[in-house]
Amino acid sequence: MKATLALLALALTLPAMAIEEGFTALFNGKDLSGWKKVNGNGQYKIEGDAIVGFGKDIKGNTFLRTEKTYKDFDFRFEMKFDDLSGNSGMMFRGLQKPGENGRVYGYQCEHDNRNERSWTAGLYDEARRGWLQPDRKDKEASAAFTKQGQKIFKPDDWNEIRIVCKGKQIQIWLNGEARVDFTDDNPEFTPQGFFALQVHGGKSCNVRWRNLRIREL
Repeated sequence: MKATLALLALALTLPAMAIEEGFTALFNGKDLSGWKKVNGNGQYKIEGDAIVGFGKDIKGNTFLRTEKTYKDFDFRFEMKFDDLSGNSGMMFRGLQKPGENGRVYGYQCEHDNRNERSWTAGLYDEARRGWLQPDRKDKEASAAFTKQGQKIFKPDDWNEIRIVCKGKQIQIWLNGEARVDFTDDNPEFTPQGFFALQVHGGKSCNVRWRNLRIREL
């Protein structure tokens, strides 16, 4: 009994390692059913158990978005850069402007290819407010965020990311360490939206994702 209680207490202290029961895969491992590409000319394909985002001379940020939208959730996935030639990110509670191919905007979990900054798992507001956490105006906080990122991000391997949204609170973990705890009390707060994999505009981008799974709260 004491051993069981000790294990339970340990689990409660490790939020990024919570039990997987109740999760549903967002990618079926076979095709891109339930997803659609929007905006730029980046490309996506399936290799093994991963979705690969890639492109050369990419015009405009490109997104592979879910057709379904989500409100409150515990979302987990792994990402890896095949090379560090281009920036990327994971949109969540994403939105699109009006029109058949309206611009994607909203919350994004950053995938940073620059080691000198290393802001992977930071919180960015795509095509809207810019950086939410860290605050770029806070030089001390930005430097600390960079130092932590340089320590825990794996530039040549898979990285486990967890995003939890409950109401206005957004939390993000990278490889088991907390990166973001942000409460959005601003008018731009977005309560619900889609997920989207980003191929950033530029000369080149090569990134992949796997094990995308969600538990709706």
